Amino acid sequence: MIEGMPPDGHGRLFIAGEWRAPAAGGYRPVIDPSTGSTIGQAPIASVDEARAAVEAAAATEESWAAVTGHQRARILREIAQRIRADRDPLARLIALEVGKPIAEARVEVTRAASVFELAAEEIRLLGGESYPADAYEYPAGNDSRFLFTVRDPMGVVVAIGPFNFPLNLLCHKVAPALAAGNPVVAKPTSSAPFTALRLAQHLQASGIPPGVFNVVLGPGGAIGSTLVEHPRTRLVTFTGSTEVGKQLAEAAGRHAKRVILELGGLDPFIVLDDAPLDVAVAAAARGAFGYSGQVCTASKRFLVQEAVADRFGAALATRAEGLRLGPASEETTELGPLIDRAAVDRVERMVEDALHRDAAVLAGGRRSNAFPGGYFFEATVLDSVPEGAEVVRQEPFGPIAPILRFEKVEDAVRIANATPYGLQASVYTRDFARAFRVAKQIRAGSVHLNDPTNLRWDALPFGGVKESGLGREGIRDAMLEMTEVKLISVNYADG
Repeated sequence: MIEGMPPDGHGRLFIAGEWRAPAAGGYRPVIDPSTGSTIGQAPIASVDEARAAVEAAAATEESWAAVTGHQRARILREIAQRIRADRDPLARLIALEVGKPIAEARVEVTRAASVFELAAEEIRLLGGESYPADAYEYPAGNDSRFLFTVRDPMGVVVAIGPFNFPLNLLCHKVAPALAAGNPVVAKPTSSAPFTALRLAQHLQASGIPPGVFNVVLGPGGAIGSTLVEHPRTRLVTFTGSTEVGKQLAEAAGRHAKRVILELGGLDPFIVLDDAPLDVAVAAAARGAFGYSGQVCTASKRFLVQEAVADRFGAALATRAEGLRLGPASEETTELGPLIDRAAVDRVERMVEDALHRDAAVLAGGRRSNAFPGGYFFEATVLDSVPEGAEVVRQEPFGPIAPILRFEKVEDAVRIANATPYGLQASVYTRDFARAFRVAKQIRAGSVHLNDPTNLRWDALPFGGVKESGLGREGIRDAMLEMTEVKLISVNYADG
């Protein structure tokens, strides 16, 4: 039996502190992407069960908000300790459910624990502001008033997580919501139910009161819509595709609900002609092929100045060919599977489209049959990719490094910005004046100079512009998004 999974292989919903089999008996098979085999059954909630989860959370709004900050911090630190102690079983669940190489999965677990620790610390810093009332002429009497703001919990937060970081990105939603005094209904990906349900076990064991944290799974259309549109839901935080994010924002907007959306990206990795090529190539390999490119911040468009494009492409191809392909659970694996067969088909189609447009394959370019049943694609480097190719217009979410050559720096800026997305970007050069000029012109939530696009500091603001998202994650920023500002005035005049 796999540690962390129920003995019968069937997951349970977690509602109002109780573990429940889905009332309608609905389950969906959970597939190991490394083998294509079924490893368990994800419980699929009904619409009534989704409503029950929101109502269970809403029933705890006042009581959870009344728990003192230091008590909430103690619970969050206990959760962090339990996650750290459970690192290897959680990492193996992640590897099995979503095909993330075990070494990368361990890093994810460690980061998830730190997210709860960071949220516990931010409770002490989540304060309001004071204002000098006598600095304002109107209304009269301000010379005897004191003005200040406080931050109140919003209420029920619905947290919808993606498959690619089934633990850490869910924790990025849950931890700040709980720290700010909000109850949560989590809807993790149905691809990785057991990772999320094991997290729920740790929250329950750490003293989270019944109803403050709930977990339901199911399709976004029926279950997601029910959670978003429920009248007691006050905020929806979502990581996933831009298409689904727009639908959620529209639904939330009809009911004046707040949203935090972390959506797709076509993150440009710009290499100027004076770049430290060894550093750039090593970072490019991490950015393109880490978790097989299934990361919103993965480097997806390599904009390389003509003078160094041949050397960069050859060196990156060598790196790609040297990656060890294998099942996610094996310690030596550097390039694991994609999430499912449809992902392999999509990547293959994008490569074929680029080749039809006269791009050249420097490495890979094919699905791999080295591990029968699994969903593998070779690490691929494409050169001379035209701007119209599908692989640089849509998010591939696969191990592809498409190189677009440019002559002038202004061409790189134009190409970088010629997309509806704006999540992260990288610029490689030894000339920092040049780097800053380029960075200022790129429209993105973050720009990294001589660092890969797939960097994220869990404590700091994270999010995109344009169609890459709304609002910001990062523990403090998320807590600000998840609270309401209330102005309080005190009149201390004698009469």
